[in-house]
Amino acid sequence: MNWASRLIGGRFHYGWLAVAVTFLVLLAAAGTRATPSVMMVPLEHEFGWSRATISLAISVNIALYGLMGPFAAAAMQRFGVRPTLLTALAVMGAGVALSSTMTAPWQMVLVWGVMVGGSTGVAALTLSATVVNRWFSARRGLVMGILTASSATGQLVFLPMLAAIAEHHGWRPVVWVVAIAAGVVLPLVAFLLPERPADLTLRPYGEPADAPLRTDHSKQNPLAIAFGTLASASKTRDFWLLFFSFFICGASTNGYVGTHLIAMCGDYGLSEVQGASLLAAMGIFDLFGTTLSGWLSDRFNSRVLLFWYYGLRGLSLIYLPHAFGIDFFGLPLFAVFYGLDWIATVPPTVRLATDVYGKEAAPVVFGWVVAGHQLGAAFAALGAGMLRASLGTYTVASMISGGLCLIAAVIVLRINRRPREAAIQAV
Repeated sequence: MNWASRLIGGRFHYGWLAVAVTFLVLLAAAGTRATPSVMMVPLEHEFGWSRATISLAISVNIALYGLMGPFAAAAMQRFGVRPTLLTALAVMGAGVALSSTMTAPWQMVLVWGVMVGGSTGVAALTLSATVVNRWFSARRGLVMGILTASSATGQLVFLPMLAAIAEHHGWRPVVWVVAIAAGVVLPLVAFLLPERPADLTLRPYGEPADAPLRTDHSKQNPLAIAFGTLASASKTRDFWLLFFSFFICGASTNGYVGTHLIAMCGDYGLSEVQGASLLAAMGIFDLFGTTLSGWLSDRFNSRVLLFWYYGLRGLSLIYLPHAFGIDFFGLPLFAVFYGLDWIATVPPTVRLATDVYGKEAAPVVFGWVVAGHQLGAAFAALGAGMLRASLGTYTVASMISGGLCLIAAVIVLRINRRPREAAIQAV
């Protein structure tokens, strides 16, 4: 990595290369997380598994993905970003490849739920927050927006291709493509992602030239770091406001639309490729929307931004069941409004967490907030599957999801309204 630093030295800050590597890691993880939505219908046809059964594995995956966040952030503080990430990528690739042999629902729960869910939880939003806080003092919102947008780009790159493979060749070739993608990013992390700017005798981007170099690493057990930070943060009102608003965020994105939209399109006579293409189109708009959200969060009140994001998302979800009945503008209109808003909530939420709890503790605090996000996603993935199985339609699930977003729009206005909480010191 020193050779890479010398090569680009004087041209631009190495932090931008660290961001590029992290972006690719998050992209591969996003493609992996999106894969079960492509596999849902083929698995239903081959094994006769119900959508509720498949949704159970997906909900376990989503829950572990979120619950791993604070422990992953703590492990990065204790052991380093690179070794933690390399271990997770190896487990993720192995788990995806192993799933090609599954023949029973419990195997899908074990592999896609436990192995893939836990490992992708390391290559997630807490990784973004850690990299941003270590490498940048300026433009943090913009960089967080770029990294968050990698989830949308993962959909854009993988979903239409994976859906086409599943439609013409079955679901097993799909998992091999995803496993190879996980393997490709391993050497990039190994050779191009330093722990901190100080390892290259650099300061974070935007930090004064006379600022001291930070090389300290926590010596505490990751469990102590994670639970100690939770104990401190959970005593504050802002933590619970962040937690429950992000619970609703997860329920209305990854859990509902990300998991069930392709299957929902099938209910209205659209093919898997058409459903995946709709998600990919939303990914294009989210790529712009989330990056713009990061830029805006550097300049405007994050509470107000979140109010508009959740409110518009709620209205678009309430509109969704009606969109299928409108010939030309129905689904495209939904794709534009929902896509621009998909995960635009992340940069201002990270900004609020950093403002309230301090730069060092923020990644771990945000990890617990992301746990709420994924618990909400797991709740919606399973709940929407059960509602579809019992009612034969997703309409009720869409209305519930939209209503929750309108509640979140009100909740976020109360975050960080009182005098600033004392920053939590990283354990």
